[in-house]
Amino acid sequence: MARIELQQIVKRYGAVQAIHGVDLEIADGEFVAFVGPSGCGKSTMLRMIAGLEPISGGELHIGERVVNDIEPKGRDVAMVFQDYALYPHMTVAQNIGFGLKMRGERPEEIARKVAEAARVLQLEELLDRRPGQLSGGQRQRVAMGRAIVRKPKVFLFDEPLSNLDAKLRVEMRTQIKRLHRMLRTTTIYVTHDQVEAMTLADRVVVLNRGNIVQHGAPLELYERPNCRFVGEFIGSPQLNILPATVIAADSGVALSFDGGVLAVPGLRLPVGTAVDLGVRPEHLLPCAPHEADFTVEIDVLEELGSDTLAICLLAGREVTVRLGATAGARSGQSLPLRFERRNLHIFDGETGRRIEVEGA
Repeated sequence: MARIELQQIVKRYGAVQAIHGVDLEIADGEFVAFVGPSGCGKSTMLRMIAGLEPISGGELHIGERVVNDIEPKGRDVAMVFQDYALYPHMTVAQNIGFGLKMRGERPEEIARKVAEAARVLQLEELLDRRPGQLSGGQRQRVAMGRAIVRKPKVFLFDEPLSNLDAKLRVEMRTQIKRLHRMLRTTTIYVTHDQVEAMTLADRVVVLNRGNIVQHGAPLELYERPNCRFVGEFIGSPQLNILPATVIAADSGVALSFDGGVLAVPGLRLPVGTAVDLGVRPEHLLPCAPHEADFTVEIDVLEELGSDTLAICLLAGREVTVRLGATAGARSGQSLPLRFERRNLHIFDGETGRRIEVEGA
């Protein structure tokens, strides 16, 4: 296993700079997920770590070595791609053991390692089949087997579940989580699906436009996003945003938004400042009309079984509220809501940066 360190890593494509001086340390045995919108640089970062893309500037350390100029085969990393990259004419056993064969290992040793990988990934009954005879989830497990059989220092996953259906993605998430718990190999996992990132990773790294915006434990990013971008990107359904203006109030200042006014005693901002008030769907609480901070109209109900999502309208803006499974709500109904005040997020209206509230 190995510690990974990125020091001022830069990637340029001609005059275009895709990665802007990124610094990041990944501990030995840690599972880190890179997330962000398409084009944010997460796959480029992974490919530079793998050696598939040259680094334009900075230093990349794997273990004790600077590996900028080391070929992929010399970095002792294994990569799992979203398209599996299996050899169609080979059996499962031959696919898993191909890298070992190319390294010149003895046939009996290859057979032993392939059998062990097949046991870990529950592929024993499939070893004689070819990829065309396998389901998507089985093919992905074969690709993982080909990676783990080499016992690399680092695992790299590039959106490995994006080609699977929803049920298989959940099953494979569990498989990958178990695998990491068993092997404790340093792992970097790239995904556009923040639910995958939050359920799998010890730490989530959020990227945007070639920069790291925030990184931390999944719940840390969910509960204390450092900016509006992270707040909206992490969490499903996403954070509700209500544009607001700071106004004078008896308690100091308050936030005026379409539909209501919210007193925020610990907020230290000048009157007239534009902010964005963020609140997650589960932190908007249905209440009696006299207790409400504001009232919305239910537009669409999404019944999920365990709970119900109410897509509501407030002055033409959509607001999502998470209700109980048997809430008894209906479209067109008025819904009085109050904020769960300890779970509010306030962001600067111009920069999007988080604004701290004294005593919160």
